[in-house]
Amino acid sequence: MTDAEETNEQVPAAGLDVQLAAELIERAKAQGVSLVGPDGLLAGITKTVLQAALDAEMTEHLGYEKGERPDQPSRNHRNGRSPKTVLTEVGAVPLQVPRDRAGEFEPKIVPKHARRVEGFDAAIVSLYAKGLTTGEIRAHLAEIYDVEVSRDLISRVTDRVAEELTQWQSRPLDSVYPVVLIDAIHVKIRDGQVTNRPIYVAVGINCHGERDVLGLWVGAGGEGAKHWMNVLAELKNRGINDVCIACCDGLKGLPEAINQIWPQATVQQCVVHLVRASLRYAAKGHWSQITKHLREVYTAPTEAAAEQRFADFEEAWGAKYPAIIRLWRTSWTEFTPFLAFPPEIRKVIYTTNAIESLNARFRQATRRRGHFPTEQAALKVLYLVIRSPHKNRANVTGKTPGWKAALNALSLYYGDRITLN
Repeated sequence: MTDAEETNEQVPAAGLDVQLAAELIERAKAQGVSLVGPDGLLAGITKTVLQAALDAEMTEHLGYEKGERPDQPSRNHRNGRSPKTVLTEVGAVPLQVPRDRAGEFEPKIVPKHARRVEGFDAAIVSLYAKGLTTGEIRAHLAEIYDVEVSRDLISRVTDRVAEELTQWQSRPLDSVYPVVLIDAIHVKIRDGQVTNRPIYVAVGINCHGERDVLGLWVGAGGEGAKHWMNVLAELKNRGINDVCIACCDGLKGLPEAINQIWPQATVQQCVVHLVRASLRYAAKGHWSQITKHLREVYTAPTEAAAEQRFADFEEAWGAKYPAIIRLWRTSWTEFTPFLAFPPEIRKVIYTTNAIESLNARFRQATRRRGHFPTEQAALKVLYLVIRSPHKNRANVTGKTPGWKAALNALSLYYGDRITLN
């Protein structure tokens, strides 16, 4: 057993003695007491801890224990208790809040006028981030914790996220991003009537290989260069002075806007999206053959080799799937920059596991909702997904795998535009 394992076994994360915890659970089982709920074991422990904390705060405030006499005469002393019920993560907990005669006591653990302790609001926000509606959250709290809360309370708690979202959306960014990926997810938003609306997400990889979501923007569908000029100008105003490679999915007007805002940027058609778009036109039984054939195209060592391999692909599949041929020919100008990069750079801009993982979590959170009442409601949920990365799974934030090799290749390709400050 390692020292770390021995330490973890002797002192659990919560700091509670293992033997004591086991005894409490066994006693609860013997007495038929549940762990959760208003009369459960956890509620009882929470009540005991909070009550003891309040009493300790009063002792510290007055300077002497209950039942003792102060060292020096004082006009202030304990003056009874006031009943109060607070909402916690284990349910509603009744407390007796001590009072002092002078009315100067200000508890910190359960502040005056507070009806919820720290952690309860976090539980509501966590459920909201998983895509539950206010009605579903209300029903969940009632079922699990036997706590009745109003829809208005849940809305007020989640509305605080909007302030955080605004600050996040305007935070300063790095000066240089070697790679920026721009993608979109469609969600249903009610604006008079329920419509499918795109929400665009930009992910940047800075010079240290750190990935970060740069922002979220709701579109109306069919945006052009003017829309993208506004989005990219916002990113530039937040500090991004240079982008080396901008990888996107053929969004209308975006390449032109990128060239206007960052004239030296290389605009690259996302290869993953190009392959996926191709499969939409093909029978499922042919998918494996088509992806294998297309892989030969985008792994070609040169553009001339890619042209020859695509000619072979067209000869094999052109008659059956002319739409795939047209798609690649239309996107060829934005696809070919990929072929000029060495393998180290290709891997970074082709491998989109992190952003695909984020999109999967976006879809999971939005699918439950059916539709959102407003754009802001949709953005809040997606922001909470970004803010709460999964442990031990691919996430959009974090270090880019194989970055050191890519950094060296980027430095050779883009020179002093790559700066490690």
